[in-house]
Amino acid sequence: MKFIDKVKIYVEAGKGGDGVVAFRREAYVPKGGPAGGDGGKGGSIIFEATTSLSTLLDFRYHREYKAKNGQQGMAKKMHGSDAADMILRVPVGTMIYDEDTGKILADLTRDKQRAVIAKGGRGGRGNARFATSRNPAPTICERGEPGEKHNLICELKLLADVGLVGFPSVGKSTLLSVVSRAKPEIADYHFTTIVPNLGVVQAKDGRSFVMADLPGLIEGASQGKGLGHQFLRHIERCRVIVHVIDMGGSEGRDPYEDYLAINKELGEYKYRLLERPQIIIANKMDEENAEENLRIFQEKVGKDVKIFPVIALIQEGVDMPLYAIADLLEKTPQFETEEDIQENSILYTYQSEDEVGFEIHNEGNGYWCVTGPKVERIVQMSSLGSDDGVKRFAQKMRNIGLDDALRVAGVQPGDTVTILDFEFEFYE
Repeated sequence: MKFIDKVKIYVEAGKGGDGVVAFRREAYVPKGGPAGGDGGKGGSIIFEATTSLSTLLDFRYHREYKAKNGQQGMAKKMHGSDAADMILRVPVGTMIYDEDTGKILADLTRDKQRAVIAKGGRGGRGNARFATSRNPAPTICERGEPGEKHNLICELKLLADVGLVGFPSVGKSTLLSVVSRAKPEIADYHFTTIVPNLGVVQAKDGRSFVMADLPGLIEGASQGKGLGHQFLRHIERCRVIVHVIDMGGSEGRDPYEDYLAINKELGEYKYRLLERPQIIIANKMDEENAEENLRIFQEKVGKDVKIFPVIALIQEGVDMPLYAIADLLEKTPQFETEEDIQENSILYTYQSEDEVGFEIHNEGNGYWCVTGPKVERIVQMSSLGSDDGVKRFAQKMRNIGLDDALRVAGVQPGDTVTILDFEFEFYE
């Protein structure tokens, strides 16, 4: 299966159904009164995490998701039906960002966890809702509220306890294959692993944990070279880092220089990766210069640093590092990522802010344009086909201070003001 860990999609919740203007028309009931029903609620876009998926591949080929609109209200005060919500399933570990603002909308870390990302619009009210003692037969109603819409970035971050790091071809995939049931692709060339592989590892004492064989790291990864940030992103949630080193020094490499280079990259990445405890595994101990290289390596890193020599290919020496990893996991807490600190309580149910702000633009020659979420929503929900509807719209504009703001901006009587596709003449 192709592994996709970052996609961009567009989501749009359903519009609320329009309210209607209707009156009772029954025999022997003269002047039956208003009877227009409300519209139904539009469908919301909801993301749900599931352990049955491991990739965002489906979103690569289907980029646009729109929920259905609510049903229009009916006569006899009958409400329109609500539209069904659209459920989009993503792998556990998916983070959802608003592409335009960069804001984190949800961080889905548990199976069946849900986040309402785009709320469906509420249904418009029918004329029965506007009856008063002064106006017992109103001819106004509301149109349905538009649904929220977002350009999203969905990013999958593996939820592994342990991350295997090391230069290409040091034996990470081989190690994972012998300590778990994972079946990563293994071959004798660089970057065999270009996507993360996950495996559940169980030590012989019964303790188990999830280990990720991550794509090979090269110098400059923290600046995005090679697989760069794609690689480092998956280490963010790991609590223990297992540093696999080719102690045989194949291809003329110096094990100690490799060790320093990888720690330098981890240190330069923004998630304080060097704060995580490390286990050092010296692999390929069956090669000619491995014993001498290990002795020199131990001298350079110091006697206090524990190193586990193994020959992963024949499973020699792999039990001891597994016990050490399990011990470390028992006393190592979860690490907060930068997003966790920035958003201490993630918005699992996303609510948009009801902003009253607006902007007035002078387009010249007596033409003005007003923009802003609140005023645009009022226009979209107003029934402007009747005198009552226009009067109610004008009152709402006064209530949010638009009249006064237009005067301060320099709008003169007779000038034309436009909000979305609605145009009116300003007068005192």
